[in-house]
Parts: sequence; structure tokens; C-alpha cells
Amino acid sequence: MVSVLQNVAIDCADAYELARFWSEVLGSPLHPEANPGDPETQVMLPEGPLLYFNQVPEPKTLKNRIHLCLRPKTTREEEVERLLNLGATLVADRREPDGAGWAVLADPEGNEFCVLRSEADRAAMSS
Repeated sequence: MVSVLQNVAIDCADAYELARFWSEVLGSPLHPEANPGDPETQVMLPEGPLLYFNQVPEPKTLKNRIHLCLRPKTTREEEVERLLNLGATLVADRREPDGAGWAVLADPEGNEFCVLRSEADRAAMSS
């Protein structure tokens, strides 16, 4: 027998607000019973595990040991710009002049995540 991945848990200072940010990033709804001030909430992904946000008293202090990697449906550059407009910040730019690489961003609470090249970006590099 094996285990099934139920969710990816993200500790945070404001579960509802951070879940709302990630809901917009991923275009997936919050749990139908989610309300501002809730100490726990979820983003309902169309497949796979849920994103579970859990309010904790201690602040984030170091680099994440686990992070999310996003493959955009648009170009990487368009997605980075969209995410910055949603409230993300650029942490490290690992994009290469030839189009390879990725961008490291942080959500409003400082949790790092990566934006990879889209399938279109990857196809353009192999042509």
C-alpha cells in the first residue's frame, strides 16, 4: 500500500488572505465555506492535492525547504508581470538571455515560488 498526497500545507499569518492571493494566482476557487479571519482555509485545485493554509503564530524566518513551481499557460514574462501586479515580489531572477531559466518570486507573506518557462517558451527555444 502507498500513501496519497492529500494537500500541501502552507503556514501563514493570515490564512484567508494568503489563500485568496493563491486563488487568484492559480485561477482556482477558495473552499466554499472560507471567510475572512478563518484560521484555516483551502484553495480547491481542479486535480491533485489541495493547497491548505494554516494560520500559525510564528513568522517565516528562513528560505522555504519546499516551494511551488508554476508553469504558466501564457509566457513566463507575462505571468511574472501578472503575479507582481497581484502582490508577489521578485526574489531572484534566474532567467537567462537565451530564454532558459526561471524567476523566483515570493507571495505576500514571503513564501518563495518559481515561475518556469511555459510550453510555448520551451517550444520557441527548441525551434
